[in-house]
Amino acid sequence: MDLVLDPPHGAGPVRLGMTLGEAVAAVSPWGPHRIVEEFDYFDDEDEDEEDAPEEGEASKTIHTALQEIRVNVLLEGSGEAVTAVELWWPGEGWQTDVRVLLDGEDVFRTPAEDLFRRAAERGWAVDQAEAEYPFVPGVSLGFTRQTSQEVPRTPDGLPVHVTSVLVGGEHYYDNRMKNRA
Repeated sequence: MDLVLDPPHGAGPVRLGMTLGEAVAAVSPWGPHRIVEEFDYFDDEDEDEEDAPEEGEASKTIHTALQEIRVNVLLEGSGEAVTAVELWWPGEGWQTDVRVLLDGEDVFRTPAEDLFRRAAERGWAVDQAEAEYPFVPGVSLGFTRQTSQEVPRTPDGLPVHVTSVLVGGEHYYDNRMKNRA
């Protein structure tokens, strides 16, 4: 089974901008899910006041899985619309027939450096300033290269493969870029 990433629009059947109900309907065929609601007040100086949720607003996350691939559907800010979809590698020793594809490449089985090189060949700028959390601004793909599990590693100690991928909206990583300026 393939789950196709479509940055910056969504992942598989989950599209950015969907309502909570639409997102639940999209992932329900995969099996059980749970919704977590979190009130989020910004105390962080890095956040823009205009982006902060109003008092009483709650972000929501739908936690589910497509077989062994864990999926978090994020409804950040007001909690009314999907803002990102995050997928997690199943972990050490797990096998799955689910492929998470980005332009035909399996994100969790292709070495990270190959993924990033091919992204650059597509004209995407891969920001690797934080080696464990590289991302592609504008396209809005974020990756994690961190795990405590026993996995093959690069000479720098990073996992050879990414351990998660996030598809967000076009401006999802703007704050990370702004904080570098």
